[in-house]
Amino acid sequence: MMEKNLDAGNQHLPFELTLAYIEQIQAAIAIQDKAFILQEMEELFPADITSILYELNGEEASYLVSLLDTKLAAEIIVNLDPTDRKQFLKNFSSEEIAKYVDCLDSDDAVDMLNEQPVEIREEVIAFLEDREQARFIIDLMHYDEDCAGGLMQKELVKINVKQSVTECVEEIRRQAEDVESVYSVYVIDDEGTLLGRVSLKKIILAKRGSKIADIYTDDIVSVKTTATGEEVADVMQKYDLEAIPVVNIQGRLLGLITIDDVLDFITEQAHEDVQAMAGISEDVEEDDSIWKLVRSRLPWLLVGMTGSFMAAEIIGQFNDEVAKIPTLAAFIPLIGSTGGNVGIQSSALIVQSLADKSGIDTSLWSRLQKVLLVSLLNGLIAASFAFLGTIVLEHSSAISMVMALSIFSIVMLASLMGTITPLVLDRLKINPAVASGPFITTTNDLLGYGVYFLIVYMLL
Repeated sequence: MMEKNLDAGNQHLPFELTLAYIEQIQAAIAIQDKAFILQEMEELFPADITSILYELNGEEASYLVSLLDTKLAAEIIVNLDPTDRKQFLKNFSSEEIAKYVDCLDSDDAVDMLNEQPVEIREEVIAFLEDREQARFIIDLMHYDEDCAGGLMQKELVKINVKQSVTECVEEIRRQAEDVESVYSVYVIDDEGTLLGRVSLKKIILAKRGSKIADIYTDDIVSVKTTATGEEVADVMQKYDLEAIPVVNIQGRLLGLITIDDVLDFITEQAHEDVQAMAGISEDVEEDDSIWKLVRSRLPWLLVGMTGSFMAAEIIGQFNDEVAKIPTLAAFIPLIGSTGGNVGIQSSALIVQSLADKSGIDTSLWSRLQKVLLVSLLNGLIAASFAFLGTIVLEHSSAISMVMALSIFSIVMLASLMGTITPLVLDRLKINPAVASGPFITTTNDLLGYGVYFLIVYMLL
Protein backbone atom coordinates (compact mmCIF):
# COMPACT_ATOMS: atom_id res chain seq x y z
CA MET A 1 0.00 0.00 0.00
CA MET A 2 1.18 3.54 -0.79
CA GLU A 3 2.75 5.48 2.02
CA LYS A 4 0.19 8.05 3.17
CA ASN A 5 0.68 11.67 2.16
CA LEU A 6 -0.02 13.01 5.64
CA ASP A 7 2.29 14.54 8.20
CA ALA A 8 1.76 14.86 11.94
CA GLY A 9 -0.42 17.93 11.47
CA ASN A 10 -2.72 16.05 9.08
CA GLN A 11 -1.56 18.28 6.22
CA HIS A 12 -1.32 16.82 2.72
CA LEU A 13 2.16 16.66 1.27
CA PRO A 14 2.69 16.99 -2.49
CA PHE A 15 1.61 13.78 -4.23
CA GLU A 16 4.31 11.98 -6.18
CA LEU A 17 3.02 9.70 -8.93
CA THR A 18 5.16 6.62 -9.49
CA LEU A 19 4.98 3.67 -11.86
CA ALA A 20 4.75 1.28 -8.91
CA TYR A 21 1.73 3.14 -7.54
CA ILE A 22 -0.03 3.09 -10.93
CA GLU A 23 0.56 -0.65 -11.15
CA GLN A 24 -0.99 -1.02 -7.70
CA ILE A 25 -4.10 0.88 -8.78
CA GLN A 26 -4.36 -1.08 -12.03
CA ALA A 27 -4.10 -4.37 -10.12
CA ALA A 28 -6.85 -3.25 -7.74
CA ILE A 29 -9.07 -2.22 -10.67
CA ALA A 30 -8.48 -5.60 -12.36
CA ILE A 31 -9.86 -7.47 -9.35
CA GLN A 32 -12.39 -4.68 -8.57
CA ASP A 33 -11.04 -4.08 -5.07
CA LYS A 34 -13.36 -1.15 -4.31
CA ALA A 35 -12.33 -0.79 -0.67
CA PHE A 36 -8.64 -0.41 -1.51
CA ILE A 37 -9.27 2.05 -4.35
CA LEU A 38 -11.58 4.24 -2.28
CA GLN A 39 -9.16 4.23 0.63
CA GLU A 40 -6.32 5.34 -1.65
CA MET A 41 -8.37 8.04 -3.38
CA GLU A 42 -9.55 9.39 -0.03
CA GLU A 43 -5.99 10.55 0.67
CA LEU A 44 -5.65 12.55 -2.56
CA PHE A 45 -6.75 15.89 -3.92
CA PRO A 46 -8.93 15.89 -7.07
CA ALA A 47 -6.01 17.19 -9.16
CA ASP A 48 -3.90 14.22 -7.96
CA ILE A 49 -6.60 11.75 -9.00
CA THR A 50 -6.80 13.48 -12.40
CA SER A 51 -3.09 12.84 -12.90
CA ILE A 52 -3.72 9.15 -12.18
CA LEU A 53 -6.43 8.98 -14.86
CA TYR A 54 -3.92 10.04 -17.50
CA GLU A 55 -1.93 6.86 -16.80
CA LEU A 56 -4.92 4.48 -17.06
CA ASN A 57 -6.71 3.21 -20.13
CA GLY A 58 -10.28 4.26 -20.84
CA GLU A 59 -12.01 1.36 -19.09
CA GLU A 60 -9.78 1.56 -16.01
CA ALA A 61 -10.27 5.31 -15.68
CA SER A 62 -14.05 5.02 -16.11
CA TYR A 63 -14.26 2.33 -13.44
CA LEU A 64 -12.22 4.38 -10.98
CA VAL A 65 -14.35 7.49 -11.49
CA SER A 66 -17.58 5.49 -11.19
CA LEU A 67 -16.62 4.52 -7.62
CA LEU A 68 -16.21 8.10 -6.44
CA ASP A 69 -18.70 10.56 -5.05
CA THR A 70 -20.46 12.35 -7.92
CA LYS A 71 -19.31 15.84 -6.89
CA LEU A 72 -15.70 14.70 -6.48
CA ALA A 73 -15.83 12.85 -9.79
CA ALA A 74 -17.16 15.98 -11.52
CA GLU A 75 -14.25 18.04 -10.19
CA ILE A 76 -11.77 15.40 -11.36
CA ILE A 77 -13.27 15.27 -14.85
CA VAL A 78 -13.27 19.04 -15.24
CA ASN A 79 -9.52 19.05 -14.44
CA LEU A 80 -8.79 16.88 -17.48
CA ASP A 81 -7.31 18.41 -20.61
CA PRO A 82 -10.20 19.20 -23.03
CA THR A 83 -9.03 16.72 -25.67
CA ASP A 84 -8.61 13.93 -23.12
CA ARG A 85 -11.90 14.83 -21.43
CA LYS A 86 -13.81 14.57 -24.70
CA GLN A 87 -12.36 11.11 -25.30
CA PHE A 88 -12.92 10.06 -21.68
CA LEU A 89 -16.60 11.02 -21.65
CA LYS A 90 -17.28 8.69 -24.56
CA ASN A 91 -17.31 5.96 -21.93
CA PHE A 92 -20.39 7.47 -20.25
CA SER A 93 -24.02 7.83 -21.31
CA SER A 94 -25.67 11.24 -21.62
CA GLU A 95 -27.58 10.59 -18.41
CA GLU A 96 -24.36 9.81 -16.52
CA ILE A 97 -22.67 12.93 -17.89
CA ALA A 98 -25.66 14.99 -16.76
CA LYS A 99 -25.10 13.91 -13.15
CA TYR A 100 -21.58 15.33 -13.26
CA VAL A 101 -22.68 18.52 -15.07
CA ASP A 102 -25.25 19.13 -12.32
CA CYS A 103 -22.37 19.43 -9.82
CA LEU A 104 -20.30 21.94 -11.81
CA ASP A 105 -20.23 25.71 -11.97
CA SER A 106 -22.09 26.84 -15.07
CA ASP A 107 -18.94 28.05 -16.87
CA ASP A 108 -17.17 24.70 -16.39
CA ALA A 109 -20.33 22.87 -17.44
CA VAL A 110 -20.51 24.87 -20.68
CA ASP A 111 -16.83 24.18 -21.44
CA MET A 112 -17.44 20.47 -21.00
CA LEU A 113 -20.60 20.39 -23.10
CA ASN A 114 -19.16 22.49 -25.92
CA GLU A 115 -16.65 19.69 -26.49
CA GLN A 116 -19.46 17.23 -27.17
CA PRO A 117 -21.43 16.65 -30.39
CA VAL A 118 -24.67 18.66 -30.62
CA GLU A 119 -26.83 15.57 -30.09
CA ILE A 120 -25.02 14.58 -26.87
CA ARG A 121 -25.09 18.17 -25.67
CA GLU A 122 -28.85 18.44 -26.05
CA GLU A 123 -29.44 15.06 -24.41
CA VAL A 124 -27.32 16.03 -21.39
CA ILE A 125 -29.18 19.32 -20.92
CA ALA A 126 -32.49 17.45 -21.10
CA PHE A 127 -31.33 15.03 -18.38
CA LEU A 128 -30.22 17.76 -15.95
CA GLU A 129 -32.18 17.62 -12.71
CA ASP A 130 -31.29 21.20 -11.78
CA ARG A 131 -33.35 23.17 -14.31
CA GLU A 132 -31.82 26.45 -13.19
CA GLN A 133 -28.43 25.00 -14.09
CA ALA A 134 -29.86 24.06 -17.49
CA ARG A 135 -31.02 27.65 -18.06
CA PHE A 136 -27.62 28.98 -17.02
CA ILE A 137 -25.89 26.63 -19.48
CA ILE A 138 -28.17 27.56 -22.36
CA ASP A 139 -27.58 31.27 -21.65
CA LEU A 140 -23.80 30.90 -21.62
CA MET A 141 -23.63 28.82 -24.79
CA HIS A 142 -24.47 31.93 -26.81
CA TYR A 143 -21.09 33.50 -26.01
CA ASP A 144 -17.70 32.92 -27.59
CA GLU A 145 -15.50 30.96 -25.18
CA ASP A 146 -12.72 33.60 -25.16
CA CYS A 147 -14.88 36.62 -24.28
CA ALA A 148 -16.16 37.72 -20.86
CA GLY A 149 -19.56 36.15 -21.52
CA GLY A 150 -17.92 32.80 -22.23
CA LEU A 151 -15.62 33.00 -19.19
CA MET A 152 -18.28 33.98 -16.65
CA GLN A 153 -20.31 31.76 -14.38
CA LYS A 154 -23.92 32.52 -13.51
CA GLU A 155 -23.59 31.50 -9.85
CA LEU A 156 -23.12 34.52 -7.58
CA VAL A 157 -24.71 36.18 -4.56
CA LYS A 158 -26.74 39.34 -5.29
CA ILE A 159 -29.06 41.44 -3.15
CA ASN A 160 -31.58 44.17 -3.85
CA VAL A 161 -30.52 47.63 -2.62
CA LYS A 162 -33.89 48.05 -0.86
CA GLN A 163 -33.44 45.05 1.41
CA SER A 164 -32.21 45.11 4.99
CA VAL A 165 -29.02 43.52 6.29
CA THR A 166 -31.08 40.81 8.00
CA GLU A 167 -32.79 39.95 4.72
CA CYS A 168 -29.39 40.02 3.06
CA VAL A 169 -28.02 37.39 5.44
CA GLU A 170 -30.96 35.10 4.68
CA GLU A 171 -30.49 35.67 0.97
CA ILE A 172 -26.79 34.83 1.26
CA ARG A 173 -27.67 31.58 3.00
CA ARG A 174 -30.14 30.72 0.25
CA GLN A 175 -27.96 31.64 -2.72
CA ALA A 176 -24.66 30.43 -1.26
CA GLU A 177 -25.81 26.80 -1.54
CA ASP A 178 -25.05 27.01 -5.27
CA VAL A 179 -21.95 29.22 -4.97
CA GLU A 180 -18.59 27.61 -4.19
CA SER A 181 -16.87 30.81 -2.97
CA VAL A 182 -18.51 34.08 -1.92
CA TYR A 183 -16.14 36.93 -2.87
CA SER A 184 -18.63 39.77 -2.43
CA VAL A 185 -22.35 40.36 -2.36
CA TYR A 186 -23.38 42.35 -5.41
CA VAL A 187 -26.05 45.02 -5.04
CA ILE A 188 -28.69 45.49 -7.76
CA ASP A 189 -31.85 47.53 -8.25
CA ASP A 190 -35.31 46.31 -9.28
CA GLU A 191 -34.21 46.15 -12.93
CA GLY A 192 -31.18 44.01 -12.12
CA THR A 193 -28.74 46.84 -12.82
CA LEU A 194 -25.44 46.50 -10.94
CA LEU A 195 -25.11 49.32 -8.39
CA GLY A 196 -22.16 48.19 -6.32
CA ARG A 197 -21.05 45.60 -3.82
CA VAL A 198 -20.96 45.03 -0.10
CA SER A 199 -18.30 43.02 1.69
CA LEU A 200 -19.12 40.21 4.10
CA LYS A 201 -17.23 42.13 6.79
CA LYS A 202 -19.61 45.09 6.47
CA ILE A 203 -22.62 42.81 6.61
CA ILE A 204 -21.38 41.11 9.76
CA LEU A 205 -20.52 44.40 11.50
CA ALA A 206 -23.68 46.24 10.42
CA LYS A 207 -26.08 47.37 13.14
CA ARG A 208 -29.41 45.63 13.52
CA GLY A 209 -32.00 47.15 11.19
CA SER A 210 -29.43 48.62 8.80
CA LYS A 211 -30.29 48.81 5.12
CA ILE A 212 -28.08 47.61 2.30
CA ALA A 213 -28.40 51.09 0.80
CA ASP A 214 -26.53 52.46 3.82
CA ILE A 215 -23.53 50.15 3.72
CA TYR A 216 -22.82 49.22 0.11
CA THR A 217 -20.10 50.84 -1.94
CA ASP A 218 -20.48 51.88 -5.56
CA ASP A 219 -16.76 51.93 -6.45
CA ILE A 220 -16.99 48.66 -8.34
CA VAL A 221 -15.18 47.54 -11.47
CA SER A 222 -17.09 45.46 -14.00
CA VAL A 223 -16.71 44.28 -17.59
CA LYS A 224 -19.22 43.88 -20.40
CA THR A 225 -20.02 40.47 -21.84
CA THR A 226 -18.28 41.43 -25.10
CA ALA A 227 -14.90 42.17 -23.46
CA THR A 228 -12.10 39.89 -24.65
CA GLY A 229 -10.35 37.48 -22.33
CA GLU A 230 -7.20 39.59 -22.55
CA GLU A 231 -9.12 42.70 -21.50
CA VAL A 232 -10.64 40.87 -18.52
CA ALA A 233 -7.20 39.62 -17.45
CA ASP A 234 -5.72 43.12 -17.75
CA VAL A 235 -8.50 44.67 -15.64
CA MET A 236 -8.25 42.02 -12.92
CA GLN A 237 -4.47 42.37 -12.80
CA LYS A 238 -4.60 46.17 -12.74
CA TYR A 239 -7.08 46.35 -9.86
CA ASP A 240 -5.85 43.18 -8.08
CA LEU A 241 -9.27 41.49 -8.14
CA GLU A 242 -10.23 37.97 -7.16
CA ALA A 243 -13.50 38.19 -9.06
CA ILE A 244 -15.14 40.66 -11.42
CA PRO A 245 -18.87 41.01 -12.24
CA VAL A 246 -20.05 40.87 -15.84
CA VAL A 247 -22.83 43.15 -17.11
CA ASN A 248 -24.67 43.57 -20.40
CA ILE A 249 -24.79 46.77 -22.41
CA GLN A 250 -27.62 48.08 -20.16
CA GLY A 251 -25.50 47.48 -17.06
CA ARG A 252 -27.55 44.54 -15.77
CA LEU A 253 -25.65 41.98 -13.74
CA LEU A 254 -25.37 38.68 -15.64
CA GLY A 255 -22.54 36.73 -14.05
CA LEU A 256 -19.13 36.60 -12.42
CA ILE A 257 -15.60 35.79 -13.58
CA THR A 258 -13.31 34.37 -10.90
CA ILE A 259 -9.52 34.48 -10.78
CA ASP A 260 -9.13 30.74 -11.43
CA ASP A 261 -10.92 31.03 -14.77
CA VAL A 262 -8.74 33.97 -15.77
CA LEU A 263 -5.59 32.06 -14.81
CA ASP A 264 -6.73 29.13 -16.96
CA PHE A 265 -7.29 31.51 -19.87
CA ILE A 266 -3.90 33.22 -19.43
CA THR A 267 -2.13 29.85 -19.19
CA GLU A 268 -3.82 28.62 -22.36
CA GLN A 269 -2.96 31.80 -24.25
CA ALA A 270 0.67 31.70 -23.07
CA HIS A 271 0.85 28.05 -24.14
CA GLU A 272 -0.40 28.96 -27.63
CA ASP A 273 2.00 31.92 -27.89
CA VAL A 274 5.01 29.82 -26.92
CA GLN A 275 4.09 27.26 -29.56
CA ALA A 276 3.58 30.00 -32.15
CA MET A 277 6.98 31.51 -31.32
CA ALA A 278 8.54 28.07 -31.77
CA GLY A 279 6.87 27.66 -35.16
CA ILE A 280 4.21 25.14 -34.10
CA SER A 281 0.99 25.90 -35.97
CA GLU A 282 -1.47 23.86 -33.86
CA ASP A 283 -2.22 23.44 -30.17
CA VAL A 284 -0.50 20.12 -29.46
CA GLU A 285 0.77 18.13 -26.51
CA GLU A 286 3.72 15.76 -26.26
CA ASP A 287 1.45 12.71 -26.09
CA ASP A 288 -0.61 13.61 -29.18
CA SER A 289 -0.52 11.35 -32.24
CA ILE A 290 2.59 11.29 -34.40
CA TRP A 291 0.71 12.65 -37.42
CA LYS A 292 -0.71 15.59 -35.43
CA LEU A 293 2.75 16.45 -34.09
CA VAL A 294 4.24 16.26 -37.60
CA ARG A 295 1.41 18.37 -39.06
CA SER A 296 1.84 21.07 -36.39
CA ARG A 297 5.58 21.48 -36.97
CA LEU A 298 5.92 20.90 -40.70
CA PRO A 299 4.56 24.22 -42.14
CA TRP A 300 7.08 26.50 -40.44
CA LEU A 301 9.83 23.91 -40.95
CA LEU A 302 9.20 24.10 -44.70
CA VAL A 303 9.12 27.90 -44.53
CA GLY A 304 12.49 27.85 -42.78
CA MET A 305 13.91 25.47 -45.36
CA THR A 306 12.63 27.69 -48.18
CA GLY A 307 14.39 30.64 -46.57
CA SER A 308 17.58 28.58 -46.27
CA PHE A 309 17.42 27.71 -49.98
CA MET A 310 17.08 31.42 -50.75
CA ALA A 311 19.99 32.22 -48.42
CA ALA A 312 22.08 29.53 -50.15
CA GLU A 313 21.23 31.16 -53.49
CA ILE A 314 22.43 34.54 -52.19
CA ILE A 315 25.70 33.00 -50.99
CA GLY A 316 26.06 31.20 -54.32
CA GLN A 317 26.03 34.53 -56.16
CA PHE A 318 29.30 35.39 -54.42
CA ASN A 319 31.16 32.11 -55.00
CA ASP A 320 33.95 33.91 -56.83
CA GLU A 321 34.56 36.26 -53.91
CA VAL A 322 34.53 33.37 -51.41
CA ALA A 323 36.94 31.42 -53.65
CA LYS A 324 39.35 34.36 -53.67
CA ILE A 325 39.09 34.96 -49.92
CA PRO A 326 38.09 31.65 -48.22
CA THR A 327 38.14 33.34 -44.81
CA LEU A 328 34.81 34.99 -45.69
CA ALA A 329 33.02 31.63 -45.43
CA ALA A 330 34.16 31.17 -41.82
CA PHE A 331 32.13 34.20 -40.70
CA ILE A 332 28.82 33.18 -42.33
CA PRO A 333 27.50 31.48 -39.12
CA LEU A 334 28.31 34.64 -37.12
CA ILE A 335 26.27 36.75 -39.54
CA GLY A 336 23.25 34.42 -39.37
CA SER A 337 23.21 33.98 -35.60
CA THR A 338 23.65 37.70 -34.89
CA GLY A 339 20.75 38.71 -37.14
CA GLY A 340 18.49 36.00 -35.73
CA ASN A 341 19.25 36.83 -32.08
CA VAL A 342 18.77 40.57 -32.53
CA GLY A 343 15.50 40.09 -34.41
CA ILE A 344 14.04 37.76 -31.77
CA GLN A 345 15.10 40.09 -28.93
CA SER A 346 13.40 43.08 -30.59
CA SER A 347 10.21 41.22 -31.49
CA ALA A 348 9.94 39.68 -28.01
CA LEU A 349 9.89 43.16 -26.42
CA ILE A 350 7.28 44.41 -28.89
CA VAL A 351 5.06 41.34 -28.41
CA GLN A 352 5.31 41.82 -24.64
CA SER A 353 4.30 45.49 -24.92
CA LEU A 354 1.39 44.61 -27.22
CA ALA A 355 0.16 42.07 -24.67
CA ASP A 356 0.24 44.65 -21.85
CA LYS A 357 -2.71 46.99 -22.46
CA SER A 358 -2.43 48.79 -19.12
CA GLY A 359 0.02 51.47 -20.28
CA ILE A 360 -0.28 54.36 -22.73
CA ASP A 361 -0.24 53.20 -26.35
CA THR A 362 2.76 54.98 -27.87
CA SER A 363 2.86 55.88 -31.55
CA LEU A 364 4.74 53.88 -34.16
CA TRP A 365 7.22 56.72 -34.70
CA SER A 366 8.00 56.93 -30.95
CA ARG A 367 8.68 53.21 -30.88
CA LEU A 368 10.87 53.35 -33.96
CA GLN A 369 12.90 56.23 -32.53
CA LYS A 370 13.65 54.26 -29.39
CA VAL A 371 14.45 51.11 -31.36
CA LEU A 372 16.83 53.01 -33.62
CA LEU A 373 18.70 54.52 -30.67
CA VAL A 374 19.01 51.17 -28.90
CA SER A 375 20.07 49.35 -32.07
CA LEU A 376 22.54 52.14 -32.87
CA LEU A 377 24.31 51.68 -29.53
CA ASN A 378 24.16 47.89 -29.74
CA GLY A 379 25.39 48.02 -33.33
CA LEU A 380 28.38 50.21 -32.49
CA ILE A 381 29.39 48.01 -29.54
CA ALA A 382 28.87 44.77 -31.49
CA ALA A 383 30.79 46.17 -34.49
CA SER A 384 33.69 47.18 -32.25
CA PHE A 385 33.72 43.71 -30.72
CA ALA A 386 33.69 42.11 -34.20
CA PHE A 387 36.54 44.38 -35.36
CA LEU A 388 38.70 43.55 -32.32
CA GLY A 389 37.80 39.86 -32.53
CA THR A 390 38.98 39.53 -36.11
CA ILE A 391 42.17 41.46 -35.28
CA VAL A 392 42.88 39.09 -32.36
CA LEU A 393 42.32 36.14 -34.73
CA GLU A 394 45.06 37.69 -36.91
CA HIS A 395 42.92 38.61 -39.90
CA SER A 396 43.70 41.59 -42.08
CA SER A 397 42.42 45.05 -41.27
CA ALA A 398 40.30 44.90 -44.45
CA ILE A 399 38.52 41.75 -43.21
CA SER A 400 38.07 43.36 -39.79
CA MET A 401 36.49 46.43 -41.37
CA VAL A 402 34.13 44.27 -43.45
CA MET A 403 33.02 42.38 -40.35
CA ALA A 404 32.51 45.55 -38.31
CA LEU A 405 30.39 47.21 -41.01
CA SER A 406 28.44 43.99 -41.63
CA ILE A 407 27.62 43.42 -37.96
CA PHE A 408 26.60 47.06 -37.51
CA SER A 409 24.30 46.96 -40.55
CA ILE A 410 22.78 43.61 -39.54
CA VAL A 411 22.04 44.76 -35.98
CA MET A 412 20.27 47.86 -37.32
CA LEU A 413 18.24 45.96 -39.95
CA ALA A 414 17.34 43.03 -37.68
CA SER A 415 16.17 45.40 -34.92
CA LEU A 416 13.99 47.24 -37.41
CA MET A 417 12.50 44.01 -38.78
CA GLY A 418 11.94 42.59 -35.31
CA THR A 419 10.05 45.75 -34.34
CA ILE A 420 7.96 46.37 -37.44
CA THR A 421 6.85 42.79 -38.14
CA PRO A 422 4.89 42.22 -34.88
CA LEU A 423 3.32 45.70 -35.16
CA VAL A 424 2.15 45.01 -38.71
CA LEU A 425 0.78 41.58 -37.76
CA ASP A 426 -1.05 43.11 -34.79
CA ARG A 427 -2.66 45.70 -37.08
CA LEU A 428 -3.74 42.87 -39.39
CA LYS A 429 -5.32 41.06 -36.38
CA ILE A 430 -2.78 38.21 -36.64
CA ASN A 431 -1.17 36.85 -33.47
CA PRO A 432 2.14 38.82 -33.30
CA ALA A 433 3.78 35.97 -31.38
CA VAL A 434 4.28 34.14 -34.68
CA ALA A 435 6.71 36.90 -35.67
CA SER A 436 9.17 35.80 -32.99
CA GLY A 437 9.73 32.38 -34.49
CA PRO A 438 11.10 31.10 -37.77
CA PHE A 439 9.68 34.03 -39.75
CA ILE A 440 11.96 36.63 -38.12
CA THR A 441 14.96 34.30 -38.10
CA THR A 442 14.59 33.36 -41.77
CA THR A 443 14.01 36.96 -42.89
CA ASN A 444 17.04 38.21 -40.99
CA ASP A 445 19.21 35.44 -42.45
CA LEU A 446 18.35 36.62 -45.94
CA LEU A 447 18.96 40.27 -45.09
CA GLY A 448 22.14 39.45 -43.17
CA TYR A 449 23.77 37.38 -45.90
CA GLY A 450 22.76 39.90 -48.54
CA VAL A 451 24.24 42.83 -46.62
CA TYR A 452 27.40 40.88 -45.71
CA PHE A 453 28.28 39.92 -49.26
CA LEU A 454 27.28 43.30 -50.63
CA ILE A 455 29.80 44.93 -48.26
CA VAL A 456 32.38 42.29 -49.21
CA TYR A 457 31.80 43.04 -52.89
CA MET A 458 32.08 46.81 -52.36
CA LEU A 459 35.18 46.81 -50.12
CA LEU A 460 37.17 43.76 -51.18
